[in-house]
Amino acid sequence: MSETDKTPREVLTPELREKLEELGDYLVWRIGTNESEDVLIVRVGLASKTPRFNELSSLRNLGERKIEELVKAGKVRVEWVE
Repeated sequence: MSETDKTPREVLTPELREKLEELGDYLVWRIGTNESEDVLIVRVGLASKTPRFNELSSLRNLGERKIEELVKAGKVRVEWVE
């Protein structure tokens, strides 16, 4: 099995997985689409930057089917909120 065939969970070392899980306690995220694009937008930032999320354009909520469709089509953009 090549690296590209592995799931993210299989690629991460146990130590890195543990550190990412710890970091997750300090992160805030929002998921949705905007009016102009058919792209799944995932906004992620530190919890201390939560007020900054309100300054960004609104994201429309999506159902699980639409999220799955966009992910399978590779239409995903991750934005780090500072």
